[in-house]
Amino acid sequence: MENTFSPEENNQQYYRYDQIAEKLHGLDAVDEEQIIKYRNQGYLAVEEVLTLEEVKKSIDALLELINTRSRGARIELYMKTWDELKTDEERELAVRKVSNFVENDEWLKGIANHPGIMAKLELILGEKPKLAQAIALLKPPGGLDIPWHQDMSVGGLAYDKTVIGVWIALDEAELENGCMHVIPGSHAGGAIPHYALRSWQLCGRDIPVEEDVAVTLKPGGLMLFHGLIKHGTPHNLSAKRRRALQFHYVGISAKKLVPAEYKRMFTNDMTSAEC
Repeated sequence: MENTFSPEENNQQYYRYDQIAEKLHGLDAVDEEQIIKYRNQGYLAVEEVLTLEEVKKSIDALLELINTRSRGARIELYMKTWDELKTDEERELAVRKVSNFVENDEWLKGIANHPGIMAKLELILGEKPKLAQAIALLKPPGGLDIPWHQDMSVGGLAYDKTVIGVWIALDEAELENGCMHVIPGSHAGGAIPHYALRSWQLCGRDIPVEEDVAVTLKPGGLMLFHGLIKHGTPHNLSAKRRRALQFHYVGISAKKLVPAEYKRMFTNDMTSAEC
């Protein structure tokens, strides 16, 4: 059943803040040893991938899409309507998610096809990667949490082979403003039923909170993560923005799961279990 915790209570109940992920410095550090580590723990954190200039251009591109609303990007708001928003800042702070931007912005398309990132993805996947999804996740001050989940449970990412997420920090992602949290190694447990509660999410009892590791990142840093790793982001209780680009990739031979297989893997239809 859905919890009735306040944002502060939710953050304390479902996350811990004393275990911080180790970081590599630059994509050159993602060598064979680190790829083995990725396979075991389901994620890698890498700082200093995008330059600060590249970060700034990415933010500017997103703001242009938000403020013009005329270039085909899909923009999801936090429980507001566009008519309520009068200034550029109000519009930006009201946005939760931007998608369909790769097709509508050449700069962001270039980030999605970053040669260094693509090379590491090919090493992990064992074949050329293809982009399966591109979204920008904007968590303004007061921004809501994203409950614990597995990304491959989202219909558009339900493939018969591994999906890899690339989460790129555009602001400093800190404990206070809703950085990513993961359960290391949880991808090895396979697909788990999700429930339509506050979001499409895992049941709280399926989260070993004591194993939670927070992935703090500087602007331009990124996290590579397996599509089945359990992860989530707390409410932003700070006065700081936490903006990020998130891309998902699959190998070129991957195929979408048929509906029956998706239901078997990611819903409770087979067991009728309740959360």
